[in-house]
Amino acid sequence: MSALTLLRRRPAAWVHRPFRRLTVAWITANLGDSALYLMAAVWAKDLTHSDAAAGIVFAVLGLSTLLAPVMGHLVDHASRRTLLIVGNLIGGGVVCLLFLLTADRLWLLYVVIFAYGALGTLTGAAQSALLRDMLPDAELASGNGVLSTVDQALRLVSPLLGTALYVTLGPHAVVALTASCFVVTALLLVGVRQQESQPEPQIDEGYLRSAFAGFTHIARTAVLARTTVLIAVAFAATGLFNVAIFPVIQQGLGLPTAALGVLVSVQGIGAVAGGATAALAISRWGEPRVLAIGLTLLALGGAALLTHSVIAAGTGMAAVGFGVTWIVVAFVTLRQRLTTPRMQGRTSAATMLALNVPQAVVTLLGASLISVVDFHWLIGVTVVSIAVAAVAAFATKRPAMPDAAGGGATAAATGGVSAGEPGGQAVGF
Repeated sequence: MSALTLLRRRPAAWVHRPFRRLTVAWITANLGDSALYLMAAVWAKDLTHSDAAAGIVFAVLGLSTLLAPVMGHLVDHASRRTLLIVGNLIGGGVVCLLFLLTADRLWLLYVVIFAYGALGTLTGAAQSALLRDMLPDAELASGNGVLSTVDQALRLVSPLLGTALYVTLGPHAVVALTASCFVVTALLLVGVRQQESQPEPQIDEGYLRSAFAGFTHIARTAVLARTTVLIAVAFAATGLFNVAIFPVIQQGLGLPTAALGVLVSVQGIGAVAGGATAALAISRWGEPRVLAIGLTLLALGGAALLTHSVIAAGTGMAAVGFGVTWIVVAFVTLRQRLTTPRMQGRTSAATMLALNVPQAVVTLLGASLISVVDFHWLIGVTVVSIAVAAVAAFATKRPAMPDAAGGGATAAATGGVSAGEPGGQAVGF
């Protein structure tokens, strides 16, 4: 089947009206999201002229997932749609605080990014759980593929738009765009109507035990535990890349810092192809194999940045886009179908914490090393670590597929990171 045929083929999940409306809201949410978090790092770099200050933006974003157990518990005990609406409205207000940012108030940027990331954890878990109620098991990969394609395809537009606004009108224009997108997203979500699974009966097990139940579920599900660890290792290694990206752009490629937006847009080209083919690949090979191939492409794409060639770097970024999309769609689909409906929020939040906190810690470590260690070594360690994870992923067996008739709201009695959940920030690693 040709790539063109795949792109023309209507995704199976598209027949569900609530999913179509959720997708429209996802478009507006990502339009502002992609523009902001990349430009926030550029803004920190321009205010301080420090690579470490820019890298800390990504670290703070990752550390915000420390609140994931709280957010996941809330998602599993409340209306997911309501949380999405309220979370986006609060997000719009929080982002507006950046209008007060100055060089001597850099702490405000970090505070806003932390809150922004925490809200992203909440809305990401809520969306993933709502998606599990919308779609049967057989269509989860299709739905995740669509959302991931939207997320990554907007990298073709949002970074360029954010860069253009930042260069021509200043950072406040990017802030205004992001805040507006949050508000519009909340309004669009009002039109998403979906019967949600009922909360599980309250058991006197204590708040902490309930909040961390997602970790228990992952640990007891062998294939989910293995893939979570492998992706955590790979994404943790890319924390070094989060810090090295600016030296790569400036010293390695000889480009201005704002070129980050252009590179991420190139990554979006590969991501579109990845999203269009992920569901078909999963149906043929299973989630673990698709995940392993994605990790391999991620490692190869990162290695291309060691060449100092703009063409090679661009090609590598396209491979990264394709690989990251396959990783995310495969992992999300695996987690969703191996998790009961009202455990979705806590399990989703647990995976966010497991993937983002190690990356944030390594990013902070990289920020302390960037002034004394050549960036080539940081990229090299990243590539080797991802390659090791890829080899281990190829040895993971495919779990049995559930009955295709099950899933969605009708599968609440039998028992899903959303394609848009954070997990590897910066340029998409």
